Amino acid sequence: MPGWFQPIAQYQPFTPAVETLRGLLLGTEIGHNGWLTLAWSLALTTLGYFWSKSVFNRDPK
Repeated sequence: MPGWFQPIAQYQPFTPAVETLRGLLLGTEIGHNGWLTLAWSLALTTLGYFWSKSVFNRDPK
């Protein structure tokens, strides 16, 4: 993987979610993955809300 792409791959939202679910289902430690999943979910929900609100409120032409 190219060096410039490694931070993107490391901090994407799916790995913490999968690790959290795996830990909860198997009864193992989830560490900080639960908080990362919660933060990603909140950030993506907020971003989606404001984006959809701006698209909905556009002036039709």
